[in-house]
Amino acid sequence: MGAQELRTERLRLTPPVPNDAAGVFAILGDARTVEHNPSDRLADETAATALVDRWVHHWAEHGFGYRCVREHGSDRIIGYAGVKRMTMDGRPVLNLVYRFVPDVWGRGLATEAAAALVASALEEKPGQTVVARVRPDNRPSQHVALKAGLRRDVALDCEGEDGLDWVFTSSDEE
Repeated sequence: MGAQELRTERLRLTPPVPNDAAGVFAILGDARTVEHNPSDRLADETAATALVDRWVHHWAEHGFGYRCVREHGSDRIIGYAGVKRMTMDGRPVLNLVYRFVPDVWGRGLATEAAAALVASALEEKPGQTVVARVRPDNRPSQHVALKAGLRRDVALDCEGEDGLDWVFTSSDEE
């Protein structure tokens, strides 16, 4: 999970750099990508620059974080995915996020990225719990979490910024 690029069969997941703001805005400025999390929508590229700066800071502080996702052979950012530190239910967890531009939906790219990130996180941070918080009506994201190796944990469900979050976790605890 360190600062190196993570590669999968079809994807390159790279630590963010300030120049990635336009690509991130192309994702988070699109109402379709934030349908289930409207508070994540960005108004302009200035907001994207501030967000990418926070991602870069998380990397500098922790040595891991959200990554920009590109297909092999392309510089276009088609998504972002990664884990960041957060506290949930009074304990530290690694929050998994994956979001992609609509024109690549349905190709299994989010699952490919999420599975690689979960595997990397569990290998490089043994003992840590990876969680994905997903809206109850966001079936595609739920399927990604399950295919990435997480399991549904009703006991951890919580209220998020935009409503109820269903929680999927790498933990075996019930």
